[in-house]
Amino acid sequence: MSNTSKVTRLPVEGMTCQSCVRAITNALSLLEGVEQVNVNLEAAEALITHDPIHISYAQLKEAIEDCGFDVIISTETLTVLGMTCQSCVRSIQGALSDLSGFIHVNISLEQKEAIVVYDPLVIQQSKIIETIEDCGFDVIADDKINDHQATQDKQPVEILSFEESKSETTSVNTIQLEVRGMTCASCVTSVEKALKSHKAVTHVSVALLAERATVTFDPSLIQPDVLAQIVSDAGFESKLIQRKQDDVLQLQVYGMTCASCVGSIERGLKQTTGVLDVSVNLMTETAKVRFDVNLTTPRMIVETIESLGFNAILASTTKDTQLESLSKVREIREWKLAFIECLFFAVPEFFIAMILPMFSWSHFVTEIPVFLPGLYLMQVTQLLLALPVQFGVGQRFLRSALVSLWHGSPTMDVLVAISTLAAFSFSILSMFHGILIRSPTPPSVFFDTSTMLITFIVLGRYLENKAKGKSSSALSKLMSLTPSTALLVTVDENHVVLTEKKIPSELIAENDLLKLLPGDKIPADGEVFSGTTTIDESMVTGEVDAVSKQVGDTVIGGTVNGLGTFIMKATRVGSDTALSQIVKLVEDAQVSKAPIQGFADYVAGYFVPTVVFLGLATLVVWIVLIKVLGVEHMPASLQKDINAGGEGGWFFVCLKLCISVIIVACPCSLGLATPTAVMVGTGVGAENGVLFKGGAVLENGKAVNKVVFDKTGTLTVGQLELVKAAAWSRKEDERMHMLILAALAESYSEHLLGRAVVAYGKQFTGLEVLDTLASSVENFTSVTGFGIACDITLNSQLPKALAPTVRHVLEACADKSYGIVIGNKRWLEEHHGIGLSDEQDQIYQSQGALGYTCVLVGINGVASGFISLSDRVKPEAKQVIATLHAMGIQTAMVTGDNELTARCIAEQLGIEEVHAGVSPNGKTQIVKSMQEQSITRKTTAWSWRSWWPKLSSQHGYLPLYQETNGLQQKTVVAMVGDGINDSPALVAANLGIALCSGTDIAMEAADVVLMRNHLSDVVAALDLSKVIFRRIRLNLIWACIYNMVGIPLAMGLFLPWGYKLHPMMAGMAMAASSTSVVMSSLALRWSWKKRPLASIKQSRKNNRRHEEEEVSLLMSDTDEMELCSFDETNGLLDERK
Repeated sequence: MSNTSKVTRLPVEGMTCQSCVRAITNALSLLEGVEQVNVNLEAAEALITHDPIHISYAQLKEAIEDCGFDVIISTETLTVLGMTCQSCVRSIQGALSDLSGFIHVNISLEQKEAIVVYDPLVIQQSKIIETIEDCGFDVIADDKINDHQATQDKQPVEILSFEESKSETTSVNTIQLEVRGMTCASCVTSVEKALKSHKAVTHVSVALLAERATVTFDPSLIQPDVLAQIVSDAGFESKLIQRKQDDVLQLQVYGMTCASCVGSIERGLKQTTGVLDVSVNLMTETAKVRFDVNLTTPRMIVETIESLGFNAILASTTKDTQLESLSKVREIREWKLAFIECLFFAVPEFFIAMILPMFSWSHFVTEIPVFLPGLYLMQVTQLLLALPVQFGVGQRFLRSALVSLWHGSPTMDVLVAISTLAAFSFSILSMFHGILIRSPTPPSVFFDTSTMLITFIVLGRYLENKAKGKSSSALSKLMSLTPSTALLVTVDENHVVLTEKKIPSELIAENDLLKLLPGDKIPADGEVFSGTTTIDESMVTGEVDAVSKQVGDTVIGGTVNGLGTFIMKATRVGSDTALSQIVKLVEDAQVSKAPIQGFADYVAGYFVPTVVFLGLATLVVWIVLIKVLGVEHMPASLQKDINAGGEGGWFFVCLKLCISVIIVACPCSLGLATPTAVMVGTGVGAENGVLFKGGAVLENGKAVNKVVFDKTGTLTVGQLELVKAAAWSRKEDERMHMLILAALAESYSEHLLGRAVVAYGKQFTGLEVLDTLASSVENFTSVTGFGIACDITLNSQLPKALAPTVRHVLEACADKSYGIVIGNKRWLEEHHGIGLSDEQDQIYQSQGALGYTCVLVGINGVASGFISLSDRVKPEAKQVIATLHAMGIQTAMVTGDNELTARCIAEQLGIEEVHAGVSPNGKTQIVKSMQEQSITRKTTAWSWRSWWPKLSSQHGYLPLYQETNGLQQKTVVAMVGDGINDSPALVAANLGIALCSGTDIAMEAADVVLMRNHLSDVVAALDLSKVIFRRIRLNLIWACIYNMVGIPLAMGLFLPWGYKLHPMMAGMAMAASSTSVVMSSLALRWSWKKRPLASIKQSRKNNRRHEEEEVSLLMSDTDEMELCSFDETNGLLDERK
């Protein structure tokens, strides 16, 4: 570092991944005067060490903005009075440089002003003025210039798991809390209500199944730990999920015996380059190390500790905790033990209450008095059996109910507590009443009701949690794909392995060489360094067939090696790997709520109070009816129960009805209807290579009725190939001569067209490098949108590897110079005066009509021939379009290519609506204009949806249909693309779908990411979103029907017909209702299969043959011309006359 070097901090907005970090780092590193660059994604800033003499902060800012990111800075022009010399200037500069958020200052002693550049999100103008005044000068703010203002509307901030992120203003933070103990939508409402009751909280989102609460709050008013305590006070287990920081390492250290061991480790680590802070705890044998990821790695830290004579391993990570949470391991174990405990007491309780009275001799046992007159052995036994269940296992319900009532947000546990306590309390009162009146017969008690209710509810919770654990199995599998260890190797220059060492996967660093044996899981993203193999990528991409890998090919972490042994070079590790990004995306999708969830949340807010009111109303109404009308006027089944209960039997029966009402009602089924379907559905999508970014995406996907495709790289392969090469001359030598010169000229071009011509030239000549054919290439000119031109002098010494068919052509023209012009018709005619005859122009136009990109070649001022190139349509594209049409979805194509080429591709695929020659902004405008249009939805004559327009607009596609009078609907647009130029349109569309082969920016902008570069997954994404949403509706309908039927049945409305609901049966029904909803969602795992694509009668091969014949006919009209055509099936030139 030079003496004049300084460190400039620039805040950078718009970075989303490590690709963004690398782009900025590479751009800045190339600038003269830049010595070191450190870009921090989490802090959203760039620290640049540079020589201010050679490069200014303004140039650094411009370089970052050229990469497509925003640098948010403000500039203040201040008048500073009292400066007399350069010492005053240096004093102000030194004081300002100590401020956090200060970037740069330019002070003019003559003009008495200071231009200060700073980060407005970190420091305010008042602080800058105060600092200068503290130096002994007077300050007047003359002007304020904002170098940057956001002009675009902010997109919703994506809240990442384990991450604390700043919101748009510095006074608002967003954190995530782990919340355990929630069972239904009422619990969700309780948590949200508790958090929102604090004035510092601005937004709360609670995910039931993921057990996460995302809280946005003002950190100046409350601390995150206090928020966790608020949730705990509401009756749920809660803790703050700490930020996942790649620069903080938790280690378990073994071998420490005293304080000097601690000091030794701390001193040793602090001397390590890149280690910022160390904290070692002797009692817990742990070490917490904060380090700079750009200067050191976790493995280097572990090796440093080991070199000091201690053993160190990575501490248990949050991934293990999250896997346990997702699979509900703790909950399943707790509820299973609770059920076994209940069963131990419930079986004898049930026998005494229900089975024993059925025997004729039972009165000899049941009527045995004990201790006091009116107190009987069986009642005491039942009490003793009920106590452990009611106040042992049942205490969790009672505690939760008390807390929720205290906070004014009653949950399902309140219903359980009320019903079981009512049965238990009535039984106790009945026993006391029997003692008081010295009852000669055992009083009516139903301890068995409270005991069996809790037993059935606990069983339901156990089954429900087992089902919930399976609902997140897809995410658990993804998180478990990374192996625990990797084989680190060193090699010599011949790639021979010198050393091998097994290390934890978490210690892998970029550029490490790792050896993979057959069957090993790949521990990180990278590329094949040596060897060949096949890789099973099905768990990550959904691709069933194994993929062959050669040296230089990329490999994805979490995939499985085949039969080969190879060495890979790690390029992306830790949270930067593709698998980690997929896991994070699926996590966020499963945590987010679908808009339809609002219905369940709304109902849950009123559900419990309403049910309690209905239960009490049932009790009061039946008591009044019995007392006013008399028992003899009651339904027969009710009379039987009242008479069997003896004295006071009427109250016993009414209380049972009340308990049945309270216990049969189930808000759990409503609360689980949406999140379980979203979790299972997004998991199924991930297993098939379709990644949804949340529940709202599913709701948009099910309504899509128009799909807009980008052309290049989406509908087509995205790689141009030379398909035809024709010379206007009859002479064979001149035709081949033209192809060689064209390939030589294009070897100096970076255009995609040029690369295709060069690739063919290398194949045609048999050479790896074409430069050896020319002694010089001069006056090279390239004009975007037109073509290239240059002067080429051929070499007299031809390489030995040159193909014989080409050698004799070049030997005749060695040492000769040629003026080469290659491009479109305007480039040749207007810029170089090379015209075409009518016949030549007709053939040139016919190539465009066939969908080819045709370039003309001129040599020494004369038209020599043309070369046609084509970006092949993807094999599955035509079937995908046909399938979308069969689903009732319209299609369109938007491209920047010319009209003729676009129309030709569209005709091949069956797309009627084409927008060609469109810029990226133009694509956005087209998508928006489509959204403003109405679309006619085709329906079937037999479909009830055609008779009920309101519901029809909310449903997905129908199967193969017969066209009838359609319904007018709003156009819901899905945009499919893969490039940076598609990103604005992806954002503007109702549903943005990005192919994984595309850019990181396109995938960030999209709502759905397809891990395979296969268009059939577009159909799968739309189909799956419709299926998931239908399942959500089915779950909600079932939950509503259950409560609408169950509650009236429990209230006794069907007693006149002999139908009633015993409290124990109500408990079973309640447990079954929530479990059935979860099982319904789980059915998606085996019921959904990818929709088969529509069959196409005419193959692409037949279409291509038809096109070839058409061109041949055009050529045959020109007798004086001979056509040289490149046959893409065998790569050879053939003649057609």
